[in-house]
Amino acid sequence: MSIIVKFFVAPDDTSASLALQTGPERAFGSLSFGNFDPEEAVVEWECLLADGSFEDLVEAGEPRIIAGLDDEGCVVFAISPRLSSALAEATHSRLSDVAASWTQLRAEDGEVIDTEIADVIVGDLAALVTSARRQNQSVYCWVA
Repeated sequence: MSIIVKFFVAPDDTSASLALQTGPERAFGSLSFGNFDPEEAVVEWECLLADGSFEDLVEAGEPRIIAGLDDEGCVVFAISPRLSSALAEATHSRLSDVAASWTQLRAEDGEVIDTEIADVIVGDLAALVTSARRQNQSVYCWVA
């Protein structure tokens, strides 16, 4: 799997959709990661943090695609308000627990994600969400 994942801050869906072709290089704040399925990850994180059901979230259209097609090329999707709130309100130890649980979920599907890397991903995303919320903005994800 070779995937580029960039979480970024934007004021609205229209602004976020502009990142589709070139990525969020001009975004106020962004994080770059790789080699995991971020669409599946955000649903799993929301389940772990907010006690949701994976199937219910997917049926509800999460994550919400802003631009692009899920099966062709790049895609931009929004981090749900519920996940944003849960990330912003979680303690560091809670975020570490979620990261550890996420690595176990991925391992059950045969995907290896280092626990320390997972901890960085979840912790850094929580910090980005917290910063975005202070500016009354949202967090999105660009995937290539």
